[in-house]
Amino acid sequence: MSKPTVLLVDDEPDILQLLEITLARMNLSTLRATTLAEARAHLDNHRPDLCLTDMKLPDGNGLTLIEHMQHNYPEIPVAMITAHGSVESAIEALKLGAFDFVTKPLALNKLRELVQHALKVQTPAVTDGTREMIGEAPPMVRLRSQVHKVARSQAPVHIQGESGVGKEVVARLIHQLSPRAGMPFIAVNCGAIPPELVESELFGHRKGAFTGAQNDKAGLFQAASGGTLLLDEVADLPLPVQVKLLRVIQEKAVLPVGAETEVATDVRLLSATHKDLGHEIREGRFRDDLYYRINVIGIHVPSLRERQEDIPALAEHLLHQMAIEHQTVAKRLDETAIDALASHDFPGNVRELENVLTRANALCEGEIISSSDLQFEAFISAASAASQPTRDPRALSDSANSKVDTVLAGDTPGLADVNGALETYMEDIERNILNDAMLKNRWNRTAAAKALGISFRSLRYRLKKLGLED
Repeated sequence: MSKPTVLLVDDEPDILQLLEITLARMNLSTLRATTLAEARAHLDNHRPDLCLTDMKLPDGNGLTLIEHMQHNYPEIPVAMITAHGSVESAIEALKLGAFDFVTKPLALNKLRELVQHALKVQTPAVTDGTREMIGEAPPMVRLRSQVHKVARSQAPVHIQGESGVGKEVVARLIHQLSPRAGMPFIAVNCGAIPPELVESELFGHRKGAFTGAQNDKAGLFQAASGGTLLLDEVADLPLPVQVKLLRVIQEKAVLPVGAETEVATDVRLLSATHKDLGHEIREGRFRDDLYYRINVIGIHVPSLRERQEDIPALAEHLLHQMAIEHQTVAKRLDETAIDALASHDFPGNVRELENVLTRANALCEGEIISSSDLQFEAFISAASAASQPTRDPRALSDSANSKVDTVLAGDTPGLADVNGALETYMEDIERNILNDAMLKNRWNRTAAAKALGISFRSLRYRLKKLGLED
């Protein structure tokens, strides 16, 4: 089997020699080019497995070569070599389709990591994870295409979309289709971590760095080493942590709390939020320089309203997944149920659709789900009850419980209704109350927590426990 070949494009003999020696030790062959013209000739005649190009060349620049390769050799990954501090050039290269970049003076360990990841791009994924992105509406077709393209790159990707659309699903698929698929995927919700602990959770800490730091602890960047880290609800990061995150992205190294030296990190960074980061920047809550670093490639995940024609297929898929989970025969939707789903607004998007179907799947006595099993009226009446002013937060829960009890049993519940499974029965009630609260507050967690009379952290815990999280 022949060795993989790397095309090196640089007009500095010392850099070329260093690259050749480093790659030879990795059992790789190399081709030299000192101009754009020579690089194009090698691409035509040899079709290398990877290209490393300098920014400044005698007859042009590396950005021109990246554009040429994207149009004519999109299957060949190309990485840019930039001068230290040339952030703009690196970002422009990534936007044009570069796999990644390294800075001069070259850090050989980072160069080797880049090369190893880039050569895996040639290997197709064992399974096409995008098959889980159900739907053929134009926005979903575009989304699938974007996921395939960005999966080949190392560029930071920002995923934007309303709550409940499945932003984490998109992030996981990018990871699964990437060269990092065999390494860790770690998702962290930045809004769920107490502000005083965010830095320690992300970057780690040293023993004694603060009260309670009994031992050294690796942060999530280190835990995701070699893989992908998703910063969900990135808009909720405190401003001081945003400054440090910016440096981590630029230097590809983290400084644990209490440490004096940085630790190199090899992570593909993805971020997501339901908020408008442009608005957050204008309000002074998010740094514009960090925005440009995490939003090198932007992906919009469409709401369910933007692809209503996908609802029947998506509902069928979700019911099939429920049947697998409970080891039962999948229930089907009749025409009345399909019409009801198609005409519903779904402010909570796919998550809300899944909750509606979960309830219908539990309440339906036969194998066919009709519109009456969907209980949209119960959602509306419970939400209406929750909107009534009350001085005692517990009164809201009592009112909502009454509504849910009516839905579940049609009367005041008793021992017979529990049927030997009290915990499951109570979880069903709690799940419906939370779903109604989230629906009434258009899936704004802060507002829903206030309406329920519980803390934000308690709400997040309950949503996660009951499977209502993204």
